[in-house]
Amino acid sequence: MTADETRPTPESAPGIDDPAALLPLPEGADLRPHARIAEALLFAAPRPLTPRELAERLPRGCDVGQVLDSLRADYQGRGVHLVKLGEGYAFRSAPDLAPYLTEHRNETRKLSRAAVETLAIIAYHQPVTRAEIEEIRGVALSRGTLDVLLEAGWIGPRGRRQSPGRPLTWGTSDSFLDHFGLGGLDELPGIEDLRAAGLLDSRPAIAAYGARADELPLEEEDDPEDDPEA
Repeated sequence: MTADETRPTPESAPGIDDPAALLPLPEGADLRPHARIAEALLFAAPRPLTPRELAERLPRGCDVGQVLDSLRADYQGRGVHLVKLGEGYAFRSAPDLAPYLTEHRNETRKLSRAAVETLAIIAYHQPVTRAEIEEIRGVALSRGTLDVLLEAGWIGPRGRRQSPGRPLTWGTSDSFLDHFGLGGLDELPGIEDLRAAGLLDSRPAIAAYGARADELPLEEEDDPEDDPEA
């Protein structure tokens, strides 16, 4: 018997209009009613949903972990997978199907080198302040660099540092993880991986992560208004 033959049809699957389907499930009970609700929530959500957010919308007493495991198993080997992105979960196309989908994707955003370097520093050093970014890069940030990354949805404020002036700190978002196909920050490539890929050079922003801030000269950076790619 194949997996498709054992998969319940819409007619045989319990519906949420059945009051019994919305009650807390006893151990070993059928997860399909709750899994259907979670499936719909995840498909309709504009961003990954955390287990806590799912629990707030699922019937009382539902084991969200079991429901997610059930959905993950159901979608295994299909064109769409349930994946973990940061603290949340979302449906994404299977990685091996990327060659079939690339021609349907429009990627018009092009970041300046300043924005790419700033994003890398935030990703590896978060939470980090603007002044700390400038110290690492050795160049003063232009006015629009952080704005470009904010507009892309890849960074966000992470609270204020408990130091004189209480500067705002920055960190990456779940959208950053989603865009770059990362399950978490622990999947970021290490320095040796970057060096092996030829992505490190002599510029302070990339090669001098371990250097002391006061050893790096601070220079003025061109304003993004003069750089069409900023």
